[in-house]
Amino acid sequence: MKTFERLKEFYWPHKHYFLWSLFFLIILTCITVAYPIILQITIDEVVMQNQYELIIYISFIFFGLMLIKGISTFSFQYLSELFGMTSVYHLRNALYNKLQALSFKYYDNSKTGDIMSRMTADVEGFRFFLSAGFAELIRIILLIGVSLSVMFYYSIPLAVVTMLAMPFLGMIVFRFDKQVHPAFRSVRKSFGKLNTRVQENISGMNTVKSLSREDFEIGRFSSSNDDYRQNYLNTAKLWAKYFPLMEFIGNIAVVSLLGFGGYLVITERLALGELVAFFSLVWYILGPLMNLGFVVNMFSQAKASGERLIEILDREEDILENEHAIDRPIKGHVTFKNVTLQYVEDDDAALKNISFDAPPGKVIGLIGATGSGKTSITQLITRFYEAEAGEVLVDGLHVSDYKLKTLRSHIGFVLQEPFLFSTSIRENIAYGRPEVTDEQVLAAAKRAQAHDFIMKLPKGYDTLLGERGMGLSGGQKQRIAIARALCIDPSILILDDATSAVDMETEFKIQSALKEVMNGRTSFIIAHRISSIKHADEILVLDKGEIKERGNHAELLELNGIYRRIYDIQYQDREEIMETVSH
Repeated sequence: MKTFERLKEFYWPHKHYFLWSLFFLIILTCITVAYPIILQITIDEVVMQNQYELIIYISFIFFGLMLIKGISTFSFQYLSELFGMTSVYHLRNALYNKLQALSFKYYDNSKTGDIMSRMTADVEGFRFFLSAGFAELIRIILLIGVSLSVMFYYSIPLAVVTMLAMPFLGMIVFRFDKQVHPAFRSVRKSFGKLNTRVQENISGMNTVKSLSREDFEIGRFSSSNDDYRQNYLNTAKLWAKYFPLMEFIGNIAVVSLLGFGGYLVITERLALGELVAFFSLVWYILGPLMNLGFVVNMFSQAKASGERLIEILDREEDILENEHAIDRPIKGHVTFKNVTLQYVEDDDAALKNISFDAPPGKVIGLIGATGSGKTSITQLITRFYEAEAGEVLVDGLHVSDYKLKTLRSHIGFVLQEPFLFSTSIRENIAYGRPEVTDEQVLAAAKRAQAHDFIMKLPKGYDTLLGERGMGLSGGQKQRIAIARALCIDPSILILDDATSAVDMETEFKIQSALKEVMNGRTSFIIAHRISSIKHADEILVLDKGEIKERGNHAELLELNGIYRRIYDIQYQDREEIMETVSH
């Protein structure tokens, strides 16, 4: 019950819906138990006593009960669903808000398909129990309680005989619950892995097809699908094992009832109508008891789902906003003082004692091999991660002194693999500042050298993009991402290999436009091409998380170090090719 106690904040505020549904459930239960009583009166008082004139009154009573039952059924079902859906509405919002607050570290170690499974299947499993399972449990308790009361009123000995089966049924249900809960948790986990496999395959379909790995992916999916099938079949075995046993015990109770009840009727210690009513009432007890297995099933699924949801809700947030965080304009003066960053404990540091100073208007180039720490530096500025040691300062204040929204709203970030939403190009460019005018959107697109190709599209800026920008080339997507970053008019501009997917001519045009944009802004350019950073005021050459060389383009060439080797590889080969072509 700890799971439901932890999630109480989401359903308890809406308990009034549940209490009203409970009110109508009580009416339904009483009407249900009234049927055998009406049947008993019809047999004993009308048929056996030849009082057929009472049939008209019984008919009107029965019709009235049917009318009340119809209204109560509608009210009960609607209010139950309202209780469940309203509760998970707030739960789903809380989960989504939590996912927005979690840092990159969480997503580095999580699978997209598994997160989607928790947000959909697990939330729905918990809702179903709130809407139906919990109400069904109370219905069972009420129906058994009221039915037993009527049975004891008719005949105490026969009621006692009927109750002899209950302890055995209860014991079976208890054992069933102990085994079915872990089984359903395994089902949920395997379903999450299956979702992950599908999501990864669809996202990477270009890679799969280009390398002709369809058969391999089919095999991996089949393996995950088989794991889900096996886990689900394990739960089916539990059902097949316990439910026939419950039904067998129930049938023994019915046979005992008919035998002993028949004896009581023959000895005139029980009326025939009472025995018929007893037979109906016993199924109001045995049926719900056997149905208790379904409730246990729903409870186990809801508990397993709830535990997976709690894992998200209780996940510790790595990046917390200080209580006294400030909200003020940022000029963009970035300073690193002996900064060290380590992503994984006991692993090599991603950054080691990094120090530099970048006042407003300065352009910093970052170059080095893959994994040298270039992107890590920029992710510390945006506070996607926290440094283990040292200080990251913006305008003389630690980045943690700013409100996260304030800090990041002053930073324009363009990733190497830009993400575009399935909306119009206009909305994608204005995503960071939805309030901007059309003129500002056009100006940003022109600076990013995106305006011309956008205007060639069928609907221009109103062209709807496919998922992740499908339909555009890599260079076109990058230019839209650059326009999006420029549209927020950032104090700090970060270009993470942002021109890697464009041709040399377009790169030259973008860089020419960016020189004007960078004026007065602190800019960080991560690149593998020296042509992208040769104009930078200071270039940091990184290797294994350390700054090995620093200086401008000319100074670094004179050092004859790492930077010079990169330059020779990129430019000497090109010169040789040009000479060959000229001859």
